[in-house]
Amino acid sequence: MNKALTNKEKQQAILGDQLLDDFAPYLMNRIMGRYNESLRQKMTSLDLTTPKMRALAVLSALDGIFINELAVYAVVEQSTLSRALDQLSTDGLVKREIDSIDTRATRIYLTKTGLEAFKSLWPDMLSNYNEMFKNIDKDEKSQFIVTLRKILTNIRKHEF
Repeated sequence: MNKALTNKEKQQAILGDQLLDDFAPYLMNRIMGRYNESLRQKMTSLDLTTPKMRALAVLSALDGIFINELAVYAVVEQSTLSRALDQLSTDGLVKREIDSIDTRATRIYLTKTGLEAFKSLWPDMLSNYNEMFKNIDKDEKSQFIVTLRKILTNIRKHEF
């Protein structure tokens, strides 16, 4: 008589001791997927996609950075980011300027309209962020952030 395997037994057969629910990249992807989905309605109302939202969020803190830096900070492939920036520029949310020192490079700036769009989205972003940490005490949250920074340092390919 064949016994049906539980999901945990199936995972152990394939993954050994590294269960899916214990695999940090899987958990981080699920968390970010859920976070992005929780913002979808508000982003749609602002005609924003996740890459556009990420670009605006980064530019709200690091305005005037190079496109390649923005791609890294926004965690968006440069080709996808370029299309998003074209649309954001057409919509008047960002502007591109040739760098005064390196004329081959372009800096991206948030416009006043872009900042207003981001400010409209920020309360939802912050609310969803706070929801993620519901029932997690301040020390545990702080230690989690410290751990994430260490992980990022370990896997980082750029100086920033």
